[in-house]
Amino acid sequence: MILALALTTSGIAAAQQLASGAHGIFTGSTDIGKTLPGSTVFDPATGSYRMTGGGADLWGSEDDFHFDWVRISGDATLTADVSFLSDGVVPLEKAVLIFRQSLNTDSAYADIAIHRDGHTTIQFRSVAGGKTDDVEAPIRNPKSIRIERKGNLFTASVLTADGKMTPFSSTTIALNDSVYVGIGVCAHNANGLTTAVFSNVSLTQPAAGKK
Repeated sequence: MILALALTTSGIAAAQQLASGAHGIFTGSTDIGKTLPGSTVFDPATGSYRMTGGGADLWGSEDDFHFDWVRISGDATLTADVSFLSDGVVPLEKAVLIFRQSLNTDSAYADIAIHRDGHTTIQFRSVAGGKTDDVEAPIRNPKSIRIERKGNLFTASVLTADGKMTPFSSTTIALNDSVYVGIGVCAHNANGLTTAVFSNVSLTQPAAGKK
């Protein structure tokens, strides 16, 4: 399917948002690495994504997780509210918003990851097959998270108590256009699955001529 671009506000707008289709704003749904089969159910009435995924981890030199994605070029910002279902037991289960160079297990990437135990990090692998590093946000259990790409600069933000999306860390990674951007879930359990719900998902790009 081909996604059209629509203005986020009437009249002159500083950003464009990808139009929503039968599967939301994403065009692909992929199990990355070694994982039990994952799935995503998109609810058009609420705009939410109920995503189930497995995998031992999204970390180190290779990743195992479930990923819903759309391929885009240029700068973009991805924002979502994230919650885990209450029946999980693994503290390091992850729900992520991610920019990824490829669908290979060892791809370079940058993401913002919220874990079931509440701690939230920017994670990044600068080169394919390299190690993953992270920086932790100063608050736990943020309702909303965001990752923004401006050229090679990736910035992670969380919703703070004052109601603002507040950046807590940035990293520079040379990802070539185009990239895969989307949402993902990792069970942190090679033999298990976990489920998270992504709501108020927004993927925006600068309008033509805007920076």
